[in-house]
Amino acid sequence: MKIEIKRNEVFAPCWEAKTRYVVMKGSAGSGKSFDSAMFYIVRLLSQQGRNLLCIRKTAESNERSTFRELQKAVKRMGLSDYFTFTLRPLLIRCVNGNEVLFGGVNDDTQRERLKSITATSGNITDIWIEEATELSRDDFEIIDDRLRGILPEGLFYQIRLTFNPVSAGHWIKKVFFDIDRDDVTLSHSTYLDNAFCDEGYHRRMMKRKELDPEGYLIYGLGEWGERGGLIFTNYQIKDVSKNIENYDYVRYGQDFGFNHANALLEIGIRDGDIYILRELYVKEKTTDDIIALAGDFDKKTLMWCDCAEPDRIVMWRRAGFNARGVVKKPVAFCNDWLKRRRIFIHPDCENTIDEISSWRYQKDKNGDYTDEPVPFHDDAMAALRYACCEWYSKEAVTPPALTSVKKYNFTAEKPRNNTVRGRVTVV
Repeated sequence: MKIEIKRNEVFAPCWEAKTRYVVMKGSAGSGKSFDSAMFYIVRLLSQQGRNLLCIRKTAESNERSTFRELQKAVKRMGLSDYFTFTLRPLLIRCVNGNEVLFGGVNDDTQRERLKSITATSGNITDIWIEEATELSRDDFEIIDDRLRGILPEGLFYQIRLTFNPVSAGHWIKKVFFDIDRDDVTLSHSTYLDNAFCDEGYHRRMMKRKELDPEGYLIYGLGEWGERGGLIFTNYQIKDVSKNIENYDYVRYGQDFGFNHANALLEIGIRDGDIYILRELYVKEKTTDDIIALAGDFDKKTLMWCDCAEPDRIVMWRRAGFNARGVVKKPVAFCNDWLKRRRIFIHPDCENTIDEISSWRYQKDKNGDYTDEPVPFHDDAMAALRYACCEWYSKEAVTPPALTSVKKYNFTAEKPRNNTVRGRVTVV
């Protein structure tokens, strides 16, 4: 068979690499996950004996990330007749017998399962670690140890890490970038290398460059960042219970948006700690669209919304939701209140995690941090403030019992000239 693929040329060395490690650092929107999915579909279909293990920090996150990317790649490449997909258990099978399995390292149970996971036929030869910066070095060592044993002639082991860079002190930088190694292929890409990136995304990046130059270095140019100036450091990503009966109170917070994100969060409060349980985070959706997407949100739960758009609040109320406009307090006051609590975020809330891990203070002309947050990429943070408004409000130290949970027991920058759509032909 013959497959013709359009790809970004910046990733060509990664397709050709035979090193044990392929480490792909890149900005948001650079296309590294898109490209990796296509790469693995081609490899699985063209090389007998290949089996792929996809890893996220939390195993459940694979369903809406690596699994979905691979599924989209198969459909985009017109290869649906050659692969079967199952959700329970999460598994992809190729007609030649090769398989894609999925795992995580979030707790001892997942780590132990990872040590024993096997393909139906042959060894696991490839591992794709998506959002690799979520993992600790100990997590990585467990994963790396999975690839061992003698392989048939022509096959070799390979681990691919894809991620947006974070702190310059991260172990990935120390292990793979700060030391010259002949068993590593390094890749750096940005949204400017992505020929498939739409014009709207370029405009959003230019807005970020204007309002958040430091964040643009990380999320626009894919450079290593620093932790200095971060507004929140008092949070943990944890697989917390989504059962609302486990919390003293549950609220929704919603920050309206269209070109920027519309963020709707469900939070629980227990013993003074804040738990972010789930999110609905979308762009370029009408209010009617979002209401339809929020079908599994409880209409009786109190929903605090941005009071600047009362017409939208009315639409939510007409749809049966208990939506109200929040009485806004100064952002600095609310943030100070939040900083004095522990915040736990469920791994499913990926956009909230993305925001809270990058939201920082502005710098003045001397390069010193001010007390003003960067006014960009902060929609989930606004929704979090709104959801907690009853607690930090001077008028209400304790939420009213009536609504508590019942407990039983510019111009876009043009792509670089060297960004071209290369072609890969597999015969």
